[in-house]
Amino acid sequence: MTTDTTRRVEIPRTLTVKELADLLDRSPIGVVKVLMTNGVMAEVTKTIDYDTAAIVAVELGFEPLEGEADVVEEPEPAAQEDLFTEAPDPEETQAPRPPIVAVLGHVDHGKTTLLDAIRQTNVTEAEAGGITQHIGAYQATLGEKPITFLDTPGHEAFTAMRARGAQATDIAVLVVAANDGVMPQTREAIDHVRAAGVPLVVALNKIDIENVNVDRVKAQLSDAQVLIEEYGGDTPLVPVSGTTRQGLDDLLETILLVAEVQDYQANADRPAAGVVLEAALDRRQGSRTTLLVQRGTLRQGDALLVGGTWGRVKAMFDFSGARIRSAGPSAPVSILGVQDLAAAGDRFRVLESDRSAKRLYEQAKRAREAVEAQRQHAASLDALFGEISRGEVKELNLVLKTDVDGSVEPLRRSLEQLTNEEVHVKVIHAAPGAITESDVNLAAAAQGIVLGFQVGTEPGARKLANAERVEIRRYEIIYQLIEEVEAAVSGMLEPVDVDIVDAHAEVLQVFPIRRIGNIAGARCDDGAIRPDLAVRVFRGGKDVSSGKIRSLRRFQEEAREVVAGQEFGVAVEGFEAFEIGDKLEFYHTERQSRVVRGGRVEPAGSASERAYRDTPRAGARSRRQHVPPPGTRE
Repeated sequence: MTTDTTRRVEIPRTLTVKELADLLDRSPIGVVKVLMTNGVMAEVTKTIDYDTAAIVAVELGFEPLEGEADVVEEPEPAAQEDLFTEAPDPEETQAPRPPIVAVLGHVDHGKTTLLDAIRQTNVTEAEAGGITQHIGAYQATLGEKPITFLDTPGHEAFTAMRARGAQATDIAVLVVAANDGVMPQTREAIDHVRAAGVPLVVALNKIDIENVNVDRVKAQLSDAQVLIEEYGGDTPLVPVSGTTRQGLDDLLETILLVAEVQDYQANADRPAAGVVLEAALDRRQGSRTTLLVQRGTLRQGDALLVGGTWGRVKAMFDFSGARIRSAGPSAPVSILGVQDLAAAGDRFRVLESDRSAKRLYEQAKRAREAVEAQRQHAASLDALFGEISRGEVKELNLVLKTDVDGSVEPLRRSLEQLTNEEVHVKVIHAAPGAITESDVNLAAAAQGIVLGFQVGTEPGARKLANAERVEIRRYEIIYQLIEEVEAAVSGMLEPVDVDIVDAHAEVLQVFPIRRIGNIAGARCDDGAIRPDLAVRVFRGGKDVSSGKIRSLRRFQEEAREVVAGQEFGVAVEGFEAFEIGDKLEFYHTERQSRVVRGGRVEPAGSASERAYRDTPRAGARSRRQHVPPPGTRE
């Protein structure tokens, strides 16, 4: 029932959080906080639906009324796809084009070094930790025949990016180090190539290392269902060395031979279309987007529809940074002029004018936001009910900002995998670009922290973070980011009682003692037994009883300690039914902290945790020798 003090407000079927705040005459942060208490994570620019907005209005003392609005109905998936779907070009318009090659393989097997040798430029040292952090595209030429290479990341957290790289290519080059052989990520890369259905060429790298067993690697490839030509299969294998440049021409010739057999063609005399490889924000130039032209010719001044955004090509650069005015099929280019950050893997196409591009963009944007608002509302309610049903769950809320779009989802997945039965890791917002005031406000409302991966912090955001006491941490190496969040999650876990086994013994005789009961005459097999320990009794492999030591004696005297090889007598509280041959396990209980490793919770001193700590990983020294420095605090 509406009271006199309740104000009515007409709310459209979809609107942004900022528009709702203005409609209710409230601050955007206040609206964001109400949304978060109802399980909805949204920035001020986020579009929400009427049902979500109505909840906020009611909590703020309004009576919501659903208003009329020109909202695009939910489109079929095909309708979105149709924006980029075009009829195939006639065969007579097609001409040979350069092959597009993805280089995949296990971390540290030398993919970037191999490409560096091919291009005769230096990329490896520019990457933090010597590990490729995101996709780059380059061209090499052999006898005036160009080849486009995509350098896909090798770090394990970037599995999704590597898969995307395989899907954008004609030929996959699998780099396998001759000294290491087939590793887990090698098999993973093989699966991606097989799923993409593209031809495979194996580059057997690091053959300059002495005493490598090439036959062993070939056998491992066969085990992974990669049958090389030498073994009667159809997969070429080329021995190479990125360090000495041995075999590089052979590798390029093999790629061109495969391309000739496959006969890759495209129509260059038409408006361009292709795929987004990468997008990043440049402080001076704005959005900088790396495109791979797959058909047609892209020219400076062209109007573009790019995924969920649009723009005009204001400037265009080739892979070396040289400014160019046009780019044909298979060419990787970096352009300026796209309005917003496109997502890696988005498709693009050239349209006849800015007006056409903007019209299609607005149409798709409104439809997409309406659908997204409905999905977010349903997903948020599901999450809220799930948390209620589970009882009180600790949460670590994170706002994640990365240098490029391609890093967002892999990092989000790596962080959310740290969730366990006691602590829920929630990335409430993740996007490319510098850390802004909006990020800090979101973290403040959620009582979370802001993580930045290879990004800066805007001055206003730093000042607001100090005022709101929001912690901002920035990282250059992915290992440090993930390990510090693991440490934070571990710190939120309650310690547990862990039984530590001190010794084992076997019952040799049983002695009945007046006023004490039966005592076990036993021999200590290992460890050391003290009177303050507890004991478990095992019979036939089964635990039959346990209790504290009531009496521990040697030669009728109280014993302070019994070590391996010594015989002794022991009485246990609450148990007398010893039998000859019983096994005794002596232990004490310790209160131990716990750690999180890959989403699993285990005691800090467990064998698996020690193995993790002592295992060297690419880009980092053993944790026994070195603890990585913390991320930079703002």
